[in-house]
Amino acid sequence: MSGHPSANGYSIFHETMADMTFPDLVQAAADRAVVLWGLGVIEQHGPHLPLATDVYMPAALLRQVRHLLRGKNISSVIMPPFYYGVNHVTGMFPGSFEVRPQIMIELMVDLIKSLKKDSFSTLFCVSGHGDALHNRTLLEGLRRGTDESGVKGYFVVAPTFFKRLGFDLADPCLLPTAAEVERKSAYFDVHAGAFETSPMWAIYPDSVRTEILPTLKSTDFDADDMAEWRKGRGEALRKTPDGYLGDPAASDPEMGARIMAEHAAIVAAAIAGKLGA
Repeated sequence: MSGHPSANGYSIFHETMADMTFPDLVQAAADRAVVLWGLGVIEQHGPHLPLATDVYMPAALLRQVRHLLRGKNISSVIMPPFYYGVNHVTGMFPGSFEVRPQIMIELMVDLIKSLKKDSFSTLFCVSGHGDALHNRTLLEGLRRGTDESGVKGYFVVAPTFFKRLGFDLADPCLLPTAAEVERKSAYFDVHAGAFETSPMWAIYPDSVRTEILPTLKSTDFDADDMAEWRKGRGEALRKTPDGYLGDPAASDPEMGARIMAEHAAIVAAAIAGKLGA
């Protein structure tokens, strides 16, 4: 990657609080800015994507969401991304850092309390990682953090995600989106396949090993295969020894740009709706 990372948007701190001065942050809080937070992990993503894929993706998403909210006269700031989340499914692969759920929860609580200390009152979270345990832990950390700080916090999630994880729609910390990005595929494509590789190719092209994409065969998993893979650990390693689940060879940067734009619009609409804007 050539050039200064902040200049080309490659840095995960690009357009976040981390690149602001503290007087800028004080002003943002005084302007009643809402906080946007992406929570991902460092984990293997096949032979073609970087370990930080689940951090880069929500970072890029929230930059677009912030721009859309600005168009609705909603002030927002992006919290530096959380990247040491829970890796249950891929935990046995090299490069997948493992963090205990209770550690993730305690760190989330402290960080949310820091927002309150700085006079921020409203937080919207998105997840960059599909692991069920990670997302259940995220929700528990958000619940505790908001309970102990008084910050209003919401986990913005697509309807199918709610259903898969068995979340209670009545939970005040959950904000379901009205729609979700349509991702048509004959087989499951959930990890380092076309639907993750395409946005990465569109936004961070230098990070994708595009030269090997044509050599990666589609996994073609059915529901039974998915159930085995989601058991995680050794089962995931056995089912996907190359570290991807889907069809990365079908990736397309134009499709990736479209996916990101649609996702950002859906998330921004959910946030604006919650704020009554």
